[in-house]
Amino acid sequence: MRVWLLAMPSPSPVFVAGTGRSGTSRIADIIGEHPLIHRIPMETRFLVDPGGLRDLADALTDRYDPTVGEDALHRLSDFLTVRVPGRRDDRGRTVPELVGERRYRDAVQQLWPQLIAHTYDEPAPVEGFGDADRPAGPFAPLSRRRVLPRYFSDRGELLGILRGLIDTMFGGAAADAGKPTWCEKTPFNLLCMEFLWELVPEATIVHIKRHPVSVLASHLAQPWAPPTVDGALAYLKPVYQRWLTWKDTVDLTGRRYIEVKAEDLAADWPGQRRALFEGLGVDDYATASTFQSHKLANRNNQFDDETRELIEEALGKVISAMGYA
Repeated sequence: MRVWLLAMPSPSPVFVAGTGRSGTSRIADIIGEHPLIHRIPMETRFLVDPGGLRDLADALTDRYDPTVGEDALHRLSDFLTVRVPGRRDDRGRTVPELVGERRYRDAVQQLWPQLIAHTYDEPAPVEGFGDADRPAGPFAPLSRRRVLPRYFSDRGELLGILRGLIDTMFGGAAADAGKPTWCEKTPFNLLCMEFLWELVPEATIVHIKRHPVSVLASHLAQPWAPPTVDGALAYLKPVYQRWLTWKDTVDLTGRRYIEVKAEDLAADWPGQRRALFEGLGVDDYATASTFQSHKLANRNNQFDDETRELIEEALGKVISAMGYA
């Protein structure tokens, strides 16, 4: 386990990152079993996914023009008011239910006035066989609501507003659980670390790795991933390459960053768990969840020798760069 951190007097918020199928859910569960850290029990997605807070931060700062900004607000509104409340986990729960439905709705409602400079009505384009003087039918809309977003020349001001949304939702959920801080897991946090540290500068990012061949094998069994080896390679290789390219350009010394292999956790669970919690600034705690070697090895024989050789050749540089022989 490699840990880079600055000592802090109390536990910081935690983001869990990985390629997917690398152990992100399991390590997030373990972190959330600690008495001081509450795991947000579902991937929230609206921080780093397209149309979420990361896109909005760019659209209202570096990429700003009225059209770009309005489009970003439309997409974020759809994300927070339609997509997030409509997506359920395997137990049938939604993110608003998990962080407190009233809290979630109030936080979203209070966000918009902080992001909007002006609103106005624009005459709606005529549909059907109507024209400018005669609407197409009795129910045709006469106008549509337009929004002029604020331009934030100070990106820090916008990030402070977005951080307030996170503090309300995640911090409130942690407080409800009687814990001082929280853990959020979305695998592609892996590719958005700079933004996450912008949003929550004191956060610790835990990056869990697993042998790339095992990750690929596990992807083949997922309904959301390509079902063939060629397809899975096309899906995963750019993810690894982008992560490794970014990592080569930054100095993680002094960052609150923990990098750990799932295989190491399984090989020495008590020792690795102790090091993990030490890196998070909390005392060791014997969690109910663990990493177990036999579960990580259950896909080792999934490929015949020829297929495995093809995969290892395709991922050769990645395997080495990720720290696997």
